[in-house]
Amino acid sequence: MTFGNTKTEKTGTSTSDATETAHIKSVESLDQSNEMERGLKNRHVQFIAIGGTIGTGLFLGSGKSIALTGPSIIFVYIGVGLIMFLLMRAIGEMMYSDPSQHTFINFITRYLGRGWGKFAGWTYWIVLILTGMTEITAVSTYFVTFFGTFGIDLNSWKWLIELCFLVALTGINLIAVKVFGEAEFWFSMIKITLIVGLIVTAIVMLIIGFSYPATHIEGVDGTVSGAAVSLTNITDGFQLAPNGWMNFFMSFQMVFFAYQLIEFVGVTVSETQNPRKVLPKAVNELIMRILIFYVGALIAIMAIVPWRNFHENSDGSFGSPFIMVFKYAGLDWAAALVFFVVITAAASALNSLIYSAGRHLYQLASDSESPAMARLAEVSDHKVPAKAIVASGCMILFSPIINAIPGISGAFVLFASAASAVVIFIYVLTMLAHCKYRQSSDFLPDGFVMPAWQVFDWIAVAFFVLVYVTLFLSTDTIGSAIAGLIWLVTFGGYCLLHERFQNRDLKEALHR
Repeated sequence: MTFGNTKTEKTGTSTSDATETAHIKSVESLDQSNEMERGLKNRHVQFIAIGGTIGTGLFLGSGKSIALTGPSIIFVYIGVGLIMFLLMRAIGEMMYSDPSQHTFINFITRYLGRGWGKFAGWTYWIVLILTGMTEITAVSTYFVTFFGTFGIDLNSWKWLIELCFLVALTGINLIAVKVFGEAEFWFSMIKITLIVGLIVTAIVMLIIGFSYPATHIEGVDGTVSGAAVSLTNITDGFQLAPNGWMNFFMSFQMVFFAYQLIEFVGVTVSETQNPRKVLPKAVNELIMRILIFYVGALIAIMAIVPWRNFHENSDGSFGSPFIMVFKYAGLDWAAALVFFVVITAAASALNSLIYSAGRHLYQLASDSESPAMARLAEVSDHKVPAKAIVASGCMILFSPIINAIPGISGAFVLFASAASAVVIFIYVLTMLAHCKYRQSSDFLPDGFVMPAWQVFDWIAVAFFVLVYVTLFLSTDTIGSAIAGLIWLVTFGGYCLLHERFQNRDLKEALHR
């Protein structure tokens, strides 16, 4: 099997020689080399798409972003959300043209060459593994915190908690893709319920003119001042950059990382029923999800809690706005409720990462000429890449071992943060691949067409480059930015040189 299931005549299309426009081929004809089962239903994909936009950062990290820029953080979330929507439209258009692909990375190979494809494929898989390691650590931490609210100390059992979660979620991925879809459906439902509950709580408080006294909140140093619930908490003294323009610009990278891995829905297309009907709907509704689940939640939070009441704790952390809101509403077990939902959010992220890492490793193995790698390019009787899933899960299992070694754990934190930065390179390559697709004979004018691509593609590229530049402006992120550049130059250079030498050897062989 060649990389990206590129057995169709589309492989290697030259953008400069494009003389005609492709016709839409049936999914059945494109699926001849797709060994996966199309077991994901419309509701699965829609909730996977929703879940992909809601991470633990909204529940726990939004306090820091609000403290950084105040009410203007709403505009930052909208602006970054629009850029991510452009990315998803580009991915959606390419996946619509060939929904047999297991990952959008395949289009980088197809339109930018095997060198960049190899770089993107391996880099993205490594990013998924490193992110999975951080998520499994987060799951155990939140699990311990949740039980800590009931006076139960599970700190000494963190390794066992991580092992149990990883085994359970890997098992879900091994059973069948529809079981994975069902798990994500309910994970997303729990997250959505809490956000909707927050918004409804804010509306009720606004209607009745609710006010609250100074209160001690779990996870917040000291006592938080009392206030009256009002939209004037957002508008009074509004400034675009109340804490300086540097903080305002730095908020863009924070929000960008909150949206990261939103592209996950593009990995599910080859296992989705009626992909050409389901995919456009999942992508187009992204804007509405952002407005409801991010903008709606932020407005609700700041209407209840004046943004100046968010302060950094002595350990550098920030209190959860969700815990604050529900505590003010009289819910004494607010912290337990929020951390329960945060556990499901982290478990959902880990579940999706195992799924995605398994598909990407399967694809890399399919492209590899190594006999050892070829063993991972097999589909089980349940129509899932079981060996690739297990191998990816075993890599994530190194997390508790690494965290137990002080000297290594510090380096791992740097690598994990660098992995987040490296994703920006993948996004840039994806937009460039979309440009090449639109100029190629593969372009489907009757497909899921992204409008004004000549403008929007380059706006997205410019934004991603700008976000990467901001990483050099903070002592917290400059290390990951430098590490990411080193990876791009070394591994990216190796992949491109390897492709060039392979092409030269092939030409010499043909001339003999």
